[in-house]
Amino acid sequence: MVYISSKTIALPAVVDLDALDPIRDELIEALDSGPVTLTCAGVERVATNALLMFLSAAETARQNHFAFAVAEPSEPFRAAVGRLGLGAQFAAIMEG
Repeated sequence: MVYISSKTIALPAVVDLDALDPIRDELIEALDSGPVTLTCAGVERVATNALLMFLSAAETARQNHFAFAVAEPSEPFRAAVGRLGLGAQFAAIMEG
């Protein structure tokens, strides 16, 4: 029997290039073991590279047959997604 664990990752207020490495490492580990939820309620600023990394993580989760969700996206998070024209890509994974 394989145990699948669900992981929730709370994003920091500023998700910029300096924050990407630790988030990436946590995502890689989480995506190997089960469903992943990113909580984004406190995000005040998010870099383009971070949004692209989240889409890549969602695709990895899909390929591994795990759920991937972006929960409680803050208004700045939603605005960044919209400004970059990524609304359609995030629509399938954004909750709340």
